[in-house]
Amino acid sequence: MVRSSRKLSLVYNLYSERKHSGMSKHSASAVVMNGDAGHDQAEEAESKQDSSGDADPGDDGNEQEVIVIQDTGFTVKIQAPGTEPFDLQVSPQEMVQEIHQVLMDREDTCHRTCFSLQLDGNVLDNFAELKSIEGLQEGSLLKVVEEPYTVREARIHVRHIRDLLKSLDPSDAYNGVDCNSLSFLSVFTDGDLGDSGKRKKKGSELEQIDCTPPEHILPGSKERPLVPLQPQNKDWKPLQCLKVLTMSGWNPPPGNRKMHGDLMYLIFISYISHLYTTQGSTTYTFNPKPANPSFLSHSLVELLSQISPAFKKNFTALQKKRVQRHPFERIATPFQVYSWTAPQIDHAMDCVRAEDAYTSRLGYEEHIPGQTRDWNEELQTTRELPRKNLPERLLRERAIFKVHSDFAAAATRGAMAVIDGNVMAINPGEETRMQMFIWNNIFFSLGFDVRDHYKELGGDAAAHAAPTNDLNGVRAYGAVDVEGLYTLGTVVVDYRGYRVTAQSIIPGILEREQEQSVIYGSIDFGKTVVSHPKYLELLEKTSRPLKVQRHCVLNEKDTAVELCSSVECKGIIGNDGRHYILDLLRTFPPDLNFLPVEGEELSPESQKQGFPRQHRHRLACLRQELIEAFVEHRYLLFMKMAALQLMQQKANKESKTAALPESISPESVSDSNPLEGKEADEAIPELAQAKELAESLAADDGSGIDPKSREVVLNACKAVGSISNTSFDIRFNPDIFSPGVRFPEDSAEEIQKQKQLLKDAAAFLVSCQIPSLVSDHTALPMDGATLTEALHQRGINVRYLGNVLEFVDKMPAKPQLEHVYRIGITELITRCTKHIFKTYLQGVELSALSAAVSHFLNCFLSSFPDAVAHLPADELVSRKKNKRRRNRVPGGGDNTAWASLTPSELWKNIASEALSYYHFTLQCESADQAVEKYGLQKITLLREISVKTGIQILIKEYNFDSRHKPAFTEEDILNIFPVVKHVNPKASDAFHFFQSGQAKVQQGFLKEGCELINEALNLFNNVYGAMHVEICACLRLLARLNYIIGDHPEALSNQQKAVLMSERVLGIEHPNTIQEYMHLALYCFANGQLSTALKLLYRARYLMLLVCGEDHPEMALLDSNIGLVLHGVMEYDLSLRFLENALSINSKYHGPRSLKVALSNHLVARVYESKAEFRSALQHEKEGYTIYKNQVGEAHEKTKESSEYLKYLTQQAVALQRTMNEIYKNGSNASIMPLKFTAPSMASVLEQLNIINGIIFIPLSQKDLENLKAEVQRRQQLQDSGKAEEHQEDSQLVLDDKLPVDD
Repeated sequence: MVRSSRKLSLVYNLYSERKHSGMSKHSASAVVMNGDAGHDQAEEAESKQDSSGDADPGDDGNEQEVIVIQDTGFTVKIQAPGTEPFDLQVSPQEMVQEIHQVLMDREDTCHRTCFSLQLDGNVLDNFAELKSIEGLQEGSLLKVVEEPYTVREARIHVRHIRDLLKSLDPSDAYNGVDCNSLSFLSVFTDGDLGDSGKRKKKGSELEQIDCTPPEHILPGSKERPLVPLQPQNKDWKPLQCLKVLTMSGWNPPPGNRKMHGDLMYLIFISYISHLYTTQGSTTYTFNPKPANPSFLSHSLVELLSQISPAFKKNFTALQKKRVQRHPFERIATPFQVYSWTAPQIDHAMDCVRAEDAYTSRLGYEEHIPGQTRDWNEELQTTRELPRKNLPERLLRERAIFKVHSDFAAAATRGAMAVIDGNVMAINPGEETRMQMFIWNNIFFSLGFDVRDHYKELGGDAAAHAAPTNDLNGVRAYGAVDVEGLYTLGTVVVDYRGYRVTAQSIIPGILEREQEQSVIYGSIDFGKTVVSHPKYLELLEKTSRPLKVQRHCVLNEKDTAVELCSSVECKGIIGNDGRHYILDLLRTFPPDLNFLPVEGEELSPESQKQGFPRQHRHRLACLRQELIEAFVEHRYLLFMKMAALQLMQQKANKESKTAALPESISPESVSDSNPLEGKEADEAIPELAQAKELAESLAADDGSGIDPKSREVVLNACKAVGSISNTSFDIRFNPDIFSPGVRFPEDSAEEIQKQKQLLKDAAAFLVSCQIPSLVSDHTALPMDGATLTEALHQRGINVRYLGNVLEFVDKMPAKPQLEHVYRIGITELITRCTKHIFKTYLQGVELSALSAAVSHFLNCFLSSFPDAVAHLPADELVSRKKNKRRRNRVPGGGDNTAWASLTPSELWKNIASEALSYYHFTLQCESADQAVEKYGLQKITLLREISVKTGIQILIKEYNFDSRHKPAFTEEDILNIFPVVKHVNPKASDAFHFFQSGQAKVQQGFLKEGCELINEALNLFNNVYGAMHVEICACLRLLARLNYIIGDHPEALSNQQKAVLMSERVLGIEHPNTIQEYMHLALYCFANGQLSTALKLLYRARYLMLLVCGEDHPEMALLDSNIGLVLHGVMEYDLSLRFLENALSINSKYHGPRSLKVALSNHLVARVYESKAEFRSALQHEKEGYTIYKNQVGEAHEKTKESSEYLKYLTQQAVALQRTMNEIYKNGSNASIMPLKFTAPSMASVLEQLNIINGIIFIPLSQKDLENLKAEVQRRQQLQDSGKAEEHQEDSQLVLDDKLPVDD
C-alpha cells in the first residue's frame, strides 16, 4: 500500500496462506501512498539515448546535429539515488521533461517515475527549456529527488512498471496496439551488426558456415510454407518476473484509510513457491494494516526486489536485454501497422490494458487537466503556427504531424467502438444505418446513402466512394496550405464490412441547422448555390496549384453565382471565426471514361478502348497525378507549337512570304508518341533556339511583345486549351457534367472548351499513361500494393485495372510482362473478393465472426468442394429474440445468410464482379482453376485478401489443396483489424533537401550529395520522429553512398536501420523490405560477414516467394546475388542452381540477346571454371561473348574482357585434356603437370556483386572524380532529361558497368 509520508512508501506485509501453499506462486498486495509531481509518458525518450550509450553512436548524433541549425549541445551530470553520477548530452532546445524521459528509459534509473530534477536545491520546471534555466551549463550537476505520490502519479508508476515488464513481449505488435509492430532482422543477424568490428570476422573460417538453405527456398521448389514468415525470436520467451500485477478489488481506499494516506491497493503474484500478500487483506477480508515484516520503498521495483529474489534476478536480466535491442525495434511507429499473421499467444492478466479498454485514454488526455482533447482546435492551431524560417517551419510541421498521427489513432479506435456497438448514437431513434456518433470530440458517420442524399449519383455505391474522394480533397488542400483556409481532420476507416468517416467537429456546427451555416457552395448538389467574397479570395489562391477554374453557375433564381471550387464544396464559418471548407469530394474533375453523358462523344482513343463505361456511381474523378501529368504534357506541346510557328515565321521572313499557318491543332504536332517529344527537339538546333524564344514569350505577360509573336502565343494557347490567351495556363472546371448544375448563357463557349479539355484528359490517360506504365521497366511491382502505387504515380485509377491487363495481354512482348499480368490478375481477383466480403460481413453477428470469416476463406481458397459453415451453438436460441436485437448491427440483415455461401457461388460472384466493375472477363470458376490458368499462388491470394480486409490468421501450415477437409477452421481466425486511410503530412524542407541531394548524386557530386542527404535525414527526424517511410528511403540512399565512397561499416549501420524501419513501418514482408534485405546482404558481404549475408539473402528469397512467387524479374537479381555469395564460399553445386535459375529468368524477361543475359552467362561460366568443367564454362562464356559483340561491338571493353576469358578457358581446357590423355596412355606413372584450380577471391566475388547490383566503385582521387563527373554529365545529356528523378531511387547511381542499359 502507499503511504503519505514524504517518501512514497510501498508498505508490504508478508504472510503465507497455508491453504494455497501448494501453488507455485508468490502473491502480494501493496498499497500506494501519496506525493506530488508531474511528468508525461511520451515515447520520444526511446529514440534518444544517453551518452553512456546503449544505442549505437549514430543515433545520438541525430539529436545533436538537428540542433546545429539552432544551437550546440552540452553535457550535464546526473545524480540519482543509489547510482553513480553519469554524463548526459543535452541541447538548449530540450525541455526538462525530455531528461525525465531519458532517465525513465535508462537501465539503472528506469524504475523511477515520481521524481523531480534539482539544480543547487531548486526544483526545475518540467516544461521549461534548458536554455531558460539560470546557472545550467556544461558540467552542472542535476540531482534526482524522489517526490511524494498522488493517485495520478501512482497510476503512472504502475503503468510504467508494467511497460518495462512487457518491453520484450511482442503481443502488442500482434494485437496492433500502441503503434507497436514486428521486426525480425535481429533473428538473422544474431543481434546488432554494428558490433561486427569487435566480433571476430566470420569470413575467415569458411569451413564452419552451413550454407544449405531450407528445401523450400531452393529454385524450383513448389512448397510455400507460412510458418517461416515469423521465425522464433529467442528473446521473446519472456523472462517471467511476475505472474500478475493488478489493481486490487479493494480500491479505492475508504475514507478512514485515505486519511492515513492510502492511495491505492495492488495485488501481484510472482513465481515462488508461496502465495504472499504484502498487507493483511486476503481475497475476501480487508485488513489495511501492514503485516510483519513490512517493507518500505519509493519504487515498486525496489520493493518487489526485496520481497522476491526471483523477481530481482529476472527484472535485471530483462532490462539488460531491453536496452541491448536496437532502438528501432522499440520506438513506436507514427501510424499503427497490423500483422496479418500471428502465433497463438497466451492471454495474460493486465490491469493497465483492462483499464485502457474502458476509458477513452488516448495519447495524453490524462495530462491535459480535466478534459478530452479538442481535436479540431489542435489541428487548426498547429496550422496557424508561424512558418517564416526553417526552425519555425520545422516546429510547425512537427506539431502538425504529431497531432495528425494522434488524431488518426483516436479516430480508428472510435470507429471500431462505433461498429462494435460501444458508442451511443446522437440520433438513436433513427434506423441503424442512418445513425451518427460523437466520441472523444470526433464525429462519426457510416458510409451509407442517408436520406437519398446520393440518389442521383449512385446511392450506397456513391456514399461509399465519397469519403475517399473527400479525403483526397482534404489531402490536396492541405498540401497547398493556404493561410486562413481550414479543412477538417478526416480519417476513413473500413472495419468489419462498414466504412466509417471520422471528422473533427467545427465549433458551433452542432447547434445550428446546416442551411444557416453554409455561406458558400451548395447543400443540394447545385439546386441552391451561395457564394462569399472571402471564400473566393481564399480559394483563388488554391486555384492555380490545384488547377481549378473560377467559374459561374446559376442558382435557383437563375442568377449567376461565382465559385472557385465544385458546388458541393461548402464553406462554413465556425464559432471560432475560422473559414472551413468541407465536402471536397469533387476537388478534381470528373473522369469521362466512366461517366456516360447523353449527346457527348468521347475522343476516338477512348472509344477504341470501349469507353465511356457505366460505373457504379457518378463520382469517378481523375487523380491529381493525372492532372499534373496532363498539364505537363500540354506544356511541352505548347512550347513545341510556339517554336514551330516561330521557325515558320523565320523561314517566311527569309523567303519573303508572310503566310502564317491559320491554326495548328495539337494533333498535328503530336502525331508522334508524346513521350518521344524530347529527342526530336535535340535533332533540330533551330528548334531548340525557337523554343528558348517561345519560353521567353510565355514567361512575359504579353505587354512588351511584338504583335506577330503575340499571335504565335495566342495560336498555341488556343490549340492546347489554355484558359488565358497570353500565357500557358490550364485549369479545369470541376462542375462540368455534374447533374443539377447549370451554367449562365454567356459562358457557353468557355464550357465547350472545358468539356473538350476533359475529353482530352480522359483520352490522355488511356492513350499515354497506360502504355507508359506498361513500357516502363523501372516500376517493378511485386504485389498488389506496389502495383496500385505504380498506377497511382501515373494518375491511373485502379478502376482501369481491367484495361491495363487487356493492354498487357495484347502486347507483342507479353511474355516479358508476365509478372505484371499475374500480379494484376491477383489484384483484380482479391479486390473483387473484397467487395463481396464487405457486404458478406455486414450480415454477421459478432458471435459468429470467426466462423463466418473462416467459412468465407474456405469458399475462396480451399479446394474442398462443399465447405459447410458451423453456426455457433447459441445461434438457434437467439433467432427468436433477433427481432429485438436486430438494431445492434448497422445495416441489419439476416444474421445467418452468410452460412449458405458455397465456393462455386462465391467464384461466380467474383467473375461477375470482375466483369461489372473492371469490365474484365475472368476465365475461372474456382480457386484451383485460377491458380492453373493464371499461374497464381494460393498463399499470395491469402496474403492479399487478408491485408486488404484486415483479417489476422493463425500462423501455421494450411493445406489449401485437400479435397477432404476445409483449409481453415474457426480457431484459425485470430482477429479483424481496421483498414485506415488518412492524410500523411509532409516534411517539406526535408524533402527538398533529399531531392537536391539525389540530384547532386546523379550529377556525380557525391560528397555534396551526401551532406545534403544527411541534412535531410536530420530534418526528417526533427519532423517525423525516428520512424517514417521517408526516413527509410533516406537511410537507404545514404548507405549506398557510404558504400560507394568505401565506408563499409557506416553503410552497414545505415542499411541496418533502413531494414528495421522498413519492417516496422511498412511490414515484415512488404516488397520494400525485401529490397532492403538485399542491400543489407551486399554490405554484410563487403564487411566479411558471409554467413549473415547468406541468411539475409535466403530471408529475402523466402519473402519474395511468398509475396509474388519465383517467376519475377527481381528474382533473377536475388538469385545472382545468392549464387555469387555461394560461389565465394565454394559451394559450387548450390551456386549453380541459383545462377542457372537467374539466367533462365533473365532470358525470359529481358530477351535472350540482352546484356543482363550476357552477364548471367559469364557468372555461370565462372562457377563451371571453378569446378574444372571447362566445356560447360566455354559454352556459357561464348554465348556471353556473342551478345556483347552484337550489342556493343568488338571494340568495347566488355567484349575484350570476354574474349580474354575465353582464351584463358580454352588454355585450361586444353591443359586438362593433355593431362587426361597422359593418364590414359601411361597409367599411374604418368607425369602430371599440376593444374591451377582457383577458389574465387572475395574481391572478385564482391566486384561481380557490385556489377549486378548496379554499383560502380569510385577511387576518390580528384582526377577520377572530375572524369566521373564529366562522364555522368555526358550521360545526363544523352538520357531523356525529362524523366522524373524520384522513381529511380534504387538505380540512382552510375547504373551499369559502363554499358548502355538495355531494356
